Amino acid sequence: MPYIRKAVRRSLTVAVGAVVIATGGAAIAEVVTPEPVSSPSFNGPVYAVAYRGSTVFVGGNFTNAIVGGKSFARTRLAALDARTGALLDWQPSADANVRALAVAGDVVYAAGDFDNVNGTSRDAIAGLGAADGRLTPMRHTVLGQPNTIATGNGRLYVGGRITAVDGAPRGNLAAFSLADGTLDPWAPTTDDVVNAMAVTGRRVYLGGRFHKTNKVSSTLRLSAVDAASGALDTTFTAKPVSQVFGLAADSSGVYAALGGQGGRAVAYAPDGTTRWTRVFDGDAQAVATLDGTTYVGGHFDKACTTGNNGVKGVCTDGSVPRGKLAAVDAQGNLLPWAPQANGVVGVRQIATSPALGSISAVGDFTTVGAVSRKRYAAFAGGARRSESAPATGPVASYNFDSTIADGTFDDGSGHGHVLRAVTRNGGQVAMEPHGSGQALTFPPRCTGPECPRLVLQAAATDDLNPQAQPFRYGASVRLAAPPAGATGQDGQNILQKGYAAAGGQYKLQVDGVSGKPSCVLTDRTGDGSYLARSRSSIADDNWHTVECRRTGPTLAVVVDEKVQASVAVPAALSIDSEQPFSLGGKGVGVNNDQFHGALDDVWIHIG
Repeated sequence: MPYIRKAVRRSLTVAVGAVVIATGGAAIAEVVTPEPVSSPSFNGPVYAVAYRGSTVFVGGNFTNAIVGGKSFARTRLAALDARTGALLDWQPSADANVRALAVAGDVVYAAGDFDNVNGTSRDAIAGLGAADGRLTPMRHTVLGQPNTIATGNGRLYVGGRITAVDGAPRGNLAAFSLADGTLDPWAPTTDDVVNAMAVTGRRVYLGGRFHKTNKVSSTLRLSAVDAASGALDTTFTAKPVSQVFGLAADSSGVYAALGGQGGRAVAYAPDGTTRWTRVFDGDAQAVATLDGTTYVGGHFDKACTTGNNGVKGVCTDGSVPRGKLAAVDAQGNLLPWAPQANGVVGVRQIATSPALGSISAVGDFTTVGAVSRKRYAAFAGGARRSESAPATGPVASYNFDSTIADGTFDDGSGHGHVLRAVTRNGGQVAMEPHGSGQALTFPPRCTGPECPRLVLQAAATDDLNPQAQPFRYGASVRLAAPPAGATGQDGQNILQKGYAAAGGQYKLQVDGVSGKPSCVLTDRTGDGSYLARSRSSIADDNWHTVECRRTGPTLAVVVDEKVQASVAVPAALSIDSEQPFSLGGKGVGVNNDQFHGALDDVWIHIG
């Protein structure tokens, strides 16, 4: 029977695990350095990685660790000093693949294809002393192949292709007590392979290629079950488009690494709605979060600048190099972090250490950048950045709560870009309560040359020209629903700097009929204009935050902190306009694209 079990496990080709991360959302995000730190290499694939304090544990199908050109025997299990990268004298051995690792207290748990660990019978699952590598008494008979393990809530959770444990039926999922190693009653089921899990205090997220969880058909590929009872959590209703290979979770929701036509990294809210998606030209196989940044690994070579790809995953709207590793911020923006690993399979798993501010990636790569890093690479903590703004703060900011006795509104950024009202045909500044302060209200809808017009303008200045730098701008917006029978385009400019044919332009506008906001960038040469339009309307007479982001080769529109759409823009696109910054329209002349709603908390960040 042991030979049959091993043959079944080894005949399966799924070689993925879980990275279980449970870090809370943070206002400050830290991006690790792109250059890998010093570390050993391995002479065979590394499938699994886990942190315990200042130690990193790895597992796979290697027989040697390589340090300074010398080989040291390590049979499918090894440990490193997370701070120095030194190989540690932790030397348990397994007789076949170690596919997953997890840590709880003083025990390192391993799962995989093995029948023996340290020369002693351990079928597919084993507990090892974190200090000495000695086996714990935990011992079970597993029919099938575990792919992923995770600890939490007093349990070791196991997922894969599993039909029984100790003769008790199991539908690809099982759990064991961390206290004494006994089989736990927790036993939800799936109808196909589980590739990954992520554990929180209340839920266990499951990812794989299954169609049903607990026999419920609306749980395709990604589901959540109760961490104690195993009951399906029907409030989580994610809809991934392809097989899930990796999962991570934090207080904001769950993050999934998907395969398919190309690959995807997707962030889901706790109810399963999609928060953001990043698309790559190959499978995403690993995902982890650290201090507000999501790290993605796989066998991709490029990240698509939009959500579109075609045959064999090729990015159809442009791409940027991201060899096997990429990083995404909390709003779904692709970050410049690009270590550039090689290989076909690439990165199989990523683990993070919040305490050290570092990450470790494992797989089948042999170089990272121009440095030899065979199948293991670690990245140390880098410079901190604010998710809400660059460290230098806004270059202009307006909350409209100051007095307007002199007809101006102060610039709260301290840069002195005061707004002055310009009116025509009886247009007037009007205010309305909003939050603990007040908001600015623009003239109501009107057609014809004599309609009242109002814009607020700051003096023309180079301070508000981003040129080719990354920058962001936005506002809180209230827009009423259009009147019955409204048709055609009713373009309304919320804020803008410059004109398309005069040094370039950036603009936030809204279609007053559909109510969909959009962001526009035009190069200073006037040769190209780029527009990202939201999929959702804001014309419901409620307040919404709307933001435009230019991050390298991408322009995105964000509504209520969710990325709605993005388009590729040339990395060299530059805006250098001599025109003033304005709110509410492009001017007070005819066809000024007058805004008809209310604005508050307008801001611009550059850099």
